[in-house]
Amino acid sequence: MDFIQWSQLALICVMGAISPGPSLAVVLRNTISGNRTQGVLTGIGHGLGITFYSVVALTGLVSLLKSIPNFFLIAQIIGSFYLIWLGSKMLISGIGDTQTIQTEKHTNISESRGFSVGFMIAFLNPKIAVWLLAIFSQFVKPEAAFQDQLLLVSTVGGIDTSWYCLVAFLASSKRLLKTLQSNAKRIDLMMGTLLILLATGMLWRAITHIS
Repeated sequence: MDFIQWSQLALICVMGAISPGPSLAVVLRNTISGNRTQGVLTGIGHGLGITFYSVVALTGLVSLLKSIPNFFLIAQIIGSFYLIWLGSKMLISGIGDTQTIQTEKHTNISESRGFSVGFMIAFLNPKIAVWLLAIFSQFVKPEAAFQDQLLLVSTVGGIDTSWYCLVAFLASSKRLLKTLQSNAKRIDLMMGTLLILLATGMLWRAITHIS
């Protein structure tokens, strides 16, 4: 995998992490209702959950690529359309009704409990596996070396963990929440547009390989 491909992968992962959703709400809630350490552990737990799904998705995809002829091209096209669909949903969310991030106060929980909550919010979300399959279909090749596979998994897990730990650090000052709430629609609009542009480029690259 060259640097340009890795940059595309990293950018898609960043967009997926930054986009407001249940995971962000859980990290913010645990940070605000608990403390910074609890929020960071929630972020680490979530990152490990994402890493687990990354390994599962990558292993299954590599097996399919090796056993089914032309599966790489088919997976690329389907994955591109799925990413375009996700980007469209972000755009619709960005131009729809005002978006809010729910961070209700909850009873303070232990720091270890915060870690398990972060892991389970990722582990119990099967959409993450579909998301990762769509991403990996653009970058994984049948002959992918172990180093490339390790780079894919570590990039996905590392970006997710880093983002949510950063959220916990910033939210402990209680400034990030207001910023995210007031800019949630802008974030979705920007992320949706970038995701559609990237996915469209990947789709075009896959289609041109057919001809």
